[in-house]
Amino acid sequence: VRNQAEHLLILLSNNRRYMSSHILPPSVQPPSPIHALHAKVFSNYMKWCRTMGVPPSFSKMNTTMSAPPAVASRVVDLVLFFCVWGEGANIRHMPECMWFLYHKMMEEYTLSEGFTQTRSLYAGHFVDNVVAPIFEIVSKSMKSKADHPEKQNYDDFNEFFWSRNCLNYRYSSDMESLDERSSTHSTILPPITSGLIDSPKTFLEKRSWLRGILAMFRILEWHIITFYLLAVVAFSRELVWGVVYTVEVGSGVFWIFNFLHLSLGLLEAWSVYPGIHLSGTAVCGSVFTLLARFLILVYQTLYLIWTFGPEDGTYLGIKANSDFWWWQYIWLSILCMIPWFFDACLQFYPALQTKIYTSRSNFVQSFLNILFPLSRLYVGKEVTESCSHTAVYTFFWVTMIAWKLFFSYIFEVYAMVLPTLQLADDYMNFPDQSFAKMSLLLVMRWTPQFIVYLIDMSIWYAVWQAFAGTSVGFSDNLGDIRDMNDIRENFGRAPEHFCRKMLSPDAGSRRGSSASFLGNSQSNIANPNQEGTSLLGNDPHKLQSYVNRLLDVRIQKWVMFSAAWNEIVDHFRQEDIVSDRERDYLKFSRFEGFSQAIYLPVFQTAGVIDDVISELERPQEEYAPRGRPATDEDMFKPIVNHITMRTAVSEVWELGSFIFLRMLGTVHNNDIVAVMNLILKWSENGTLIQHIKMENISSIMKHFVALVQVLEKSIGRRKPAPKSRVVKVKSDAQSKVSGTGIRRAVSAASLSSLDNDNSDLIIQKGSKKTVSEKVVIIDALRDQARDKFRSFAHALKGILKSANENPETRDVLDRITFLLSMENGFLWDDAYASDQLDECAKNLAFKEVLTKVHGLVACHPDDAEPKSKEVRRRLTFFVNSLFMDMPDAPSIHDMFSWNVMTPYYSEDVTYTKADLEKRTDALGVSTILYLQTLFRADWDNFLERNGIKDEEAIYSKKFIDETRVWASLRAQTLTRTVSGMMYFEKALRLLANLERLDEDTTNDLMGEKFGYIVSCQVYGNMKKNQDPKADDIEQLMHRFPHMRVAYIDTIRLNRSGASLFYSVLVKSDGRGNIQEVYRVRLPGNPVIGEGKPENQNHAMIFTRGEFVQTIDMNQEGYFEEALKMRNALQEFAKRDGPLPTTILGLREHIFTGSVSSLANYMALQETSFVTLGQRVLARPLRIRLHYGHPDVFDKLFFITRGGISKSSKGINLSEDIFAGYNCVIRGGTVAFKEYVQVGKGRDVGMSQIYKFEAKLSQGAGEQSLSRDIYRICHRLDFFRLLSLYYGGIGHYFSNVLTVLTIYVVVYLMAVLALFDLEKIGDRVITPMGTIQMLLGGLGLLQTIPLFATLGVERGWWPSLREIIHVFITGGPLHFMFHIQTKAYYMAQTILVGGAKYRATGRGFVTQHTPMDEQFRFFASSHLYLGVEVSAALILMGIYTDAGQYFGRTWSLWLASLSFLASPFWFNPLTFEWNVVYSDYEKWLSWMHGSTGGSLKSWSMWWTEENAYYKTMPFTSKIPNLIKSLLYLLIAEGIRRSDLFQSDTTLNKPLISVGRVLIFIALLLVLVRVYALTERSMAYPIRRTVGIVLFVGLIAGIITVFIEDTNCIRYALAAYYGVGAFCLVGLCFGFKFVKNFYFVHDVVCGNIIFIPLFFLAALQIPHYVQTWLLYHNALSSDVVVSDILRYARRTQEAGGHTEANEDLIEQVAELKKLVQKQELVLSRVGLTPGQGGTSSSTDAIADLVSSNAGDEMIIQPNSVVTPTVGVSDGGIAVPRAQSMSGLDVWGEMALGDGGTSNPNTDSYQRTSSQNQTGPTNAQGFSFTQPDTMPPR
Repeated sequence: VRNQAEHLLILLSNNRRYMSSHILPPSVQPPSPIHALHAKVFSNYMKWCRTMGVPPSFSKMNTTMSAPPAVASRVVDLVLFFCVWGEGANIRHMPECMWFLYHKMMEEYTLSEGFTQTRSLYAGHFVDNVVAPIFEIVSKSMKSKADHPEKQNYDDFNEFFWSRNCLNYRYSSDMESLDERSSTHSTILPPITSGLIDSPKTFLEKRSWLRGILAMFRILEWHIITFYLLAVVAFSRELVWGVVYTVEVGSGVFWIFNFLHLSLGLLEAWSVYPGIHLSGTAVCGSVFTLLARFLILVYQTLYLIWTFGPEDGTYLGIKANSDFWWWQYIWLSILCMIPWFFDACLQFYPALQTKIYTSRSNFVQSFLNILFPLSRLYVGKEVTESCSHTAVYTFFWVTMIAWKLFFSYIFEVYAMVLPTLQLADDYMNFPDQSFAKMSLLLVMRWTPQFIVYLIDMSIWYAVWQAFAGTSVGFSDNLGDIRDMNDIRENFGRAPEHFCRKMLSPDAGSRRGSSASFLGNSQSNIANPNQEGTSLLGNDPHKLQSYVNRLLDVRIQKWVMFSAAWNEIVDHFRQEDIVSDRERDYLKFSRFEGFSQAIYLPVFQTAGVIDDVISELERPQEEYAPRGRPATDEDMFKPIVNHITMRTAVSEVWELGSFIFLRMLGTVHNNDIVAVMNLILKWSENGTLIQHIKMENISSIMKHFVALVQVLEKSIGRRKPAPKSRVVKVKSDAQSKVSGTGIRRAVSAASLSSLDNDNSDLIIQKGSKKTVSEKVVIIDALRDQARDKFRSFAHALKGILKSANENPETRDVLDRITFLLSMENGFLWDDAYASDQLDECAKNLAFKEVLTKVHGLVACHPDDAEPKSKEVRRRLTFFVNSLFMDMPDAPSIHDMFSWNVMTPYYSEDVTYTKADLEKRTDALGVSTILYLQTLFRADWDNFLERNGIKDEEAIYSKKFIDETRVWASLRAQTLTRTVSGMMYFEKALRLLANLERLDEDTTNDLMGEKFGYIVSCQVYGNMKKNQDPKADDIEQLMHRFPHMRVAYIDTIRLNRSGASLFYSVLVKSDGRGNIQEVYRVRLPGNPVIGEGKPENQNHAMIFTRGEFVQTIDMNQEGYFEEALKMRNALQEFAKRDGPLPTTILGLREHIFTGSVSSLANYMALQETSFVTLGQRVLARPLRIRLHYGHPDVFDKLFFITRGGISKSSKGINLSEDIFAGYNCVIRGGTVAFKEYVQVGKGRDVGMSQIYKFEAKLSQGAGEQSLSRDIYRICHRLDFFRLLSLYYGGIGHYFSNVLTVLTIYVVVYLMAVLALFDLEKIGDRVITPMGTIQMLLGGLGLLQTIPLFATLGVERGWWPSLREIIHVFITGGPLHFMFHIQTKAYYMAQTILVGGAKYRATGRGFVTQHTPMDEQFRFFASSHLYLGVEVSAALILMGIYTDAGQYFGRTWSLWLASLSFLASPFWFNPLTFEWNVVYSDYEKWLSWMHGSTGGSLKSWSMWWTEENAYYKTMPFTSKIPNLIKSLLYLLIAEGIRRSDLFQSDTTLNKPLISVGRVLIFIALLLVLVRVYALTERSMAYPIRRTVGIVLFVGLIAGIITVFIEDTNCIRYALAAYYGVGAFCLVGLCFGFKFVKNFYFVHDVVCGNIIFIPLFFLAALQIPHYVQTWLLYHNALSSDVVVSDILRYARRTQEAGGHTEANEDLIEQVAELKKLVQKQELVLSRVGLTPGQGGTSSSTDAIADLVSSNAGDEMIIQPNSVVTPTVGVSDGGIAVPRAQSMSGLDVWGEMALGDGGTSNPNTDSYQRTSSQNQTGPTNAQGFSFTQPDTMPPR
């Protein structure tokens, strides 16, 4: 009760939004939030009461309460409902049962009002007396082992409450309460449980194809009718019939219609018999229609026969011509077509259908009751769309149907006319032709055409879907922004859109200024470090106005946007998908106290300065207007107009001046400020052109860039000296000056300090020599900086114009000259200069500004972009989505609330150290190594973020948790899902912050607006068993305090095993403990149906929001997407038609595509399905259901209508799609939006994908039997039915039909060839080429949606490349292979059942699967079929007379090849000789094993695999019997043929065949005897006898074949004959057939192994296969197997103390190879240099600084140490150090060939220091500038 009270309060609190007037228009605004909630919760109850014909029972207006009566009574209703719902357990799956309980309890409550309740009920009374009895009955039925028709499921029980009958029962089974009420009630009603026990099934889910045909009947009917009409047209064209005759023949349609509807009526009768109770009207209605149709059919048949009979015959005593009978036929037909015509009109205007169904008129209802049985149902009344939507999807289908009919007519129907006429012609004109044979041949030839006619619509659907999806995608602005360049171009528009859509209207301006973002933007004047303000110089207004001109009013929006953008980039950094440097380049910069609030990210402005300079250096003629000299305005026009250029210039100016001020220090302050101000003044007055030679500006920039590069490279690694280098007195003077608060040290102060320092300088002169030597070694940076600055200053002097005439210019020149020559300044005073640089190195702001400026001026745009594909994808998607059409965000107070729910069973939570080091593979690669290889850059970023220098440290106590999380976030683990989903909370906090909510309000709102529940069904058991996963889950709760875990707790009551079950909710208490929040008792173990929905259902009561988002275990969230969630929820507020939106679908991104090409196909296939497929189904087709997991449900709609997934065992195998069916049939609609994306993992290995496809197909099979599909198909209008079929379940039917076509065509061709019937008479043969093209086309055209999907989002050219890549790597094989997977499992499910939830793997699959396992997996579904088809094709090849063998069979060979080869092609290392050999051994031992379960023995596997034949109903065995007849036919054909025919009368055999056969028979008897007695024989005898018998048998058989070749033919025939008998034997359970199957499997296996051995011997296929399989995963690295092997070896070498000698050699060799590759690459310019570590001077500086922190005081004798290496004539110091062997080895042992640390790396560098002798004087810089500066 506590739980539901909180639930209700939070719902009401969220409904407060309806109190404010701006949310809803006044006409529909509810009087109070309670009214709003009440109306929504009880909407289904009101419908139920209307159907039951009873008034709804709500509590009376109670005047005693303090609240307004209307409100108070509604609260009572709500409280009662939520209490019933909260304790209802599994009854929640039965919505009308819930309403029944509520209805009866409220009745009792209203009656008992005024009576005092005498008895106090104990807690749990409701569960014991109301819920438990119902639960017991449901549970007992659900747990029964019987098949669907024999047991009742949730739906059957629920539908008992659709009849008024249920009102005759009371809700409780409690006897005591009756005594009290007997006074008030005259009659005592029986308890509801008695009603449920007797309640009948309401729908029979019979296992048969007929069930699916019954549901999709209208589609089948349409195909048959149109096929007939096309055939009529074709014959009419060929035989030149007249119009009248054509119409007469065409009118046969009416007969077909009637016949089909009669069959439909009989099928309906079959589907309800036995076991379903029908009402009297229903029975009468059915019998009446059946009889009427049958009578009409009889007369129709007679009239038709008479119409086409002999002219002027006399029938029924009437003599009339054929026209008369034809008109009789037409009148009669029209009579029975009336309902059909009426129905057909409604298809084009479905809204009318809904009106009729929901009409209250008794007359209409009784009419419907008889003719349209579906109208009796409680559900399925309102399913229409608005007229505009209807028009659009009708247009889609009408155009497609027109094209399909045109295409089919030409290729499928018309092509058959001629052969048909020829056959009939031969029959008429040749004697002794049998009519039966001709009819059979006609049927045989037309069948494949008709099946293809049924399938080809799905191909055209794929094409139309692609067109529609593309146009909708473009209209949604999808794919407008595809790469970083697009982001750059649109970046200026982004803040505007961001603030308009993602922030609510009251963010920003109204409630405060941007100041609160920037902290205190007034800089602290007393702080001498804050020299930023000095930029404003003497005239702050000028700069201020300059800045305002740049970013004017929009600064606020930019500030808001930058806050969000930086947060997004920071999250990228936390996820390790960008490095520190990339992060800095992507973020907006903010510097305290600078003039602009924010500075654009470097990636936006990189390279812009170069564009500016090229603009400025244009020749004057280009921009100067004629007739007057050019002004500044003309020159700067293009720059001022281009916002990014403008901004970049202002940023360089402001930040550059800051860098000079800081670097040159106080001494030069005045001069710099003066120069700056003058230049500013010129720019204000528009006289820059007159003072400066603009065309030479690039020379200045060049030197500025060089200076910035030098500083940027080294300042970060500079270690400042512990105390100032300048002698003490001076620093005192300085500190005095700064103490007085004067910001700039005036020149007077610097002069006085000169005086003080005189004596010290003299002292220094004495030791001048040593000092200078020290300085040379130590401060390379200073010397380089001086050099560059000097060149810069000279260049600056060089571009000033007319210095002599203009005093201002003169002033600038003088100041620069003075600056260059000041004795105590930066350029000449070593100590001062070094100190200044130390100051800079200490100052964080300086470093940030420096990085920013470096990015601005010295960075190429490509270098500033993030390298990771993932980051680019996410950023482009995010920026793109800002320009898409999404609803504006409400304020956080008014937004909808939602909860995320993840069902979890026992998958990985966080990888443990053991998991990471586990080796799963022939390569022996551990998981962590595999991940490091796959995510190389991410791993480097991870090491950088944690500051890990030595990779061995990743398992140290400090980093182990980080490492585990890093790995888990790259696998499909719970950690990944939870981390992703908890971004929603972070995002809401950020938005709240942007909207100025204070901390407390935000915290309160968090609990109200968002919650995350992980439903860990078995967490309780994990705790009891001390499973480490439980600790990991707790760890997650501590990491995310707002995460909750719901689990089912069991408590043993007694020894007999009775237990109590509880739903428990726990959370972290914030102090490191787990705290229980709620505990709700359950009536029993809740998992009685499918596990996952029950798991969701038990946790549902703990959700709090108005919406619930279901997220699966294999998904992840992104921070930037989480920001858009409240916009997405607003979709529920929009109404797009007559019905409310109840499910909102979001798009998914498949993140497992990089693992291997299989994973890539899976990802591509899913991508096309989850984006384009869903997009088209939602718009224009309006029939998207619910396919999974990021979907958001309208919780209140669903909890009152049966929950978010159905859970009956077996039938609801694909539990989630039933939520979609339920939603549509109960009057909701489904929207799908693509501006938010969620990540999703997919299966990556062959067997995992196989299991996944099998699971889906079994689910589809079960759906086709279900009531949901049946009802929905009969209720939708025809065009939406087509959409439902082709967009969903029809895909699986098409796969079944495709495989059936292959089968039929192969055997048809074989039989025609065997019996020599390929020719018709003696005419030339026309091969059936069109069918081939169609079967081949099925594969090709299915890729069109994929092409369109990728085309919209990535561009058409990359999309084409991707498709070609798929084809090269064997994609078509994979797709054809899975057509058979789907067909096999769907057929098996429909015929036999046995569908079970297959937990699909979530791991990484790189290991090789051994052959015996492959055989177990794929034999019955693929390998047998592949062998069978190949055999039939070979037979046909032997016997055929028609030419063009390959032309007729290529697609069939392709299919059989894909069934046989795919499992091996997509299995890593299949073609490695040793692997093949070991596989063969394993397979043989498995074939001969006799014990150890199916994994160890063929015999046991075979028994398990074929166990289902025992339970198969006879109807399901029919297809197998037909197959065995086919085999017999082929056997007979082979026996009669003249293959290997030899005449034994001409050449007598040496030994008569009869004798040999007798000899073989004797041997076989002996073999049997031997097998029985072999145990008792001695070993040598046993072996000898065995060998003799074996040799004898082989010899006998060979002799027979040689002596009489006829025997070969007989043997072939016998093969098929035995096959036929074995099939029959299998169906009827004869044991002996097993031996034949054993021989068959041995033969099949060997057939498969022969090519494997051959290919393995060639060696090449192995490399090709590895490259193709993994090429997309590791395209940038060396071939995967080499890397992994190398890594494994180095790890082993690092791990053992006495490392193996040749291992070391191998590693060294490999290492060299890798380095060579890298060198080559870097020469070509593919890899950038080792960021900043390559300058030799730094290496020396590092060396020294590592020796002593206080470099300044190195003793003279220690000076030698560092310089020794240099003076040693050619070897640089680091070289010696890196040759110390151990160091290199330790570094290599990390198993990392790519990067290496600076020490060991340096011997690859060019030792530029070799040219420097030991006599270096001061001021020498090691790296020479490219061009010498002008002196």
